[in-house]
Amino acid sequence: MEANAGSILAPVNYSDDNVAKPLENQPVNFYSLTLEDLKAYIKSKGKEQFRAQQIFKWVYEQRVTDPEQMTNLSKEFRQDLPAILSFELPPVLQHLKSVDGTQKFLFDMKDGMSVEAVVIPSEDRLTLCISSEVGCNMACKFCFTGKQKLKRRLRTEDIVGQFMQVHDRLAEGQRITNIVFMGMGEPLDNPEAVFKTIDVIHSPWGINLSRKKITVSTSGIVPEMWRVADAKVRLAVSLNGPNDEIRSQVMPINKRWDTKTLLEACKEHYRVSKDKITFEYVLLKGITDQLEHARQLVKLVKDVPCKINIIPFNEHPGSGYERPDDDTIQAFHTELMNLGAHVLLRRSMGRDIFAACGQLTTVKERPQTMDISNSRLAGLPKYKRELLAAQEAEQNNQQ
Repeated sequence: MEANAGSILAPVNYSDDNVAKPLENQPVNFYSLTLEDLKAYIKSKGKEQFRAQQIFKWVYEQRVTDPEQMTNLSKEFRQDLPAILSFELPPVLQHLKSVDGTQKFLFDMKDGMSVEAVVIPSEDRLTLCISSEVGCNMACKFCFTGKQKLKRRLRTEDIVGQFMQVHDRLAEGQRITNIVFMGMGEPLDNPEAVFKTIDVIHSPWGINLSRKKITVSTSGIVPEMWRVADAKVRLAVSLNGPNDEIRSQVMPINKRWDTKTLLEACKEHYRVSKDKITFEYVLLKGITDQLEHARQLVKLVKDVPCKINIIPFNEHPGSGYERPDDDTIQAFHTELMNLGAHVLLRRSMGRDIFAACGQLTTVKERPQTMDISNSRLAGLPKYKRELLAAQEAEQNNQQ
């Protein structure tokens, strides 16, 4: 089969999208650089390399970007810095808040393009779901992002910039404790920028977030999965089908790398990292939500040390799919537990502002908010809230 440009079968040249290309004699965006990058860059400008650590500390720890306030730099360097580095962040176009505390941010990526990122609160963590691309090549049938098609792979400064803009807008006393690359785009379709971002976020001189608090999700780009173990971060795999027939129906990537190939890569990941894989499984009414599907799913992943997150489908306009009713969702969950699976029923956070899993996009036909007042899931009874809290606490302890 001949590959079409932009399809999942086409060879990808990542470098063109992800290397900062300032005009000659123009400053480089600071947020595009790892610490090692910055050391090399300022050395090329005739400056001492140790200044890179000082700048990282000022920007990421103190949130100071005015060179005149970087008092441990020489006066000459402070004067030269604006011509060497810029500290531009992607502007926030919109900031929405859900009734459940979830927050969604829309960022301007220039040239009429934008992406969304989501902050998800829970009792003991604040998770940022971050985007890696404008649109997506993977075309998963149940995902709203996939309808947009890939427009651009984000650069490192675009991804780090999402983190910094959200960080700077959190309420006093709040801080991001976890990052999941589960927003718009396929992270392993943009590996250079994603893993450079992880280097920045993890750097002790930068944001200093533990690698174990960072999760990279993939729809199954098998040749790039080694990078997750190499980066020592956690791996989540969007499985979403109990067999090849159903998975290929809802996820075209399965036609390139089938479940056998994908699960072999997952076993290799565990062998190298000793980290359990998280399998994400979306419940689509009448398609992936039957008890037989639960039994097939457990059999499919039985040889992979893993946990399974089941995610009831989150509605979006024109999807063609439906969310199962609560009784079907609970029966599926119970069947997995009875079969001995380590399973978590994921809460659908931010549904009223289209911030839930699979709802992120920037296409214009989607409304900003959705009425969920008639949904039984909008106001859970106390015993269900307590059950969900206990499940989340168990998952956190195991991580």
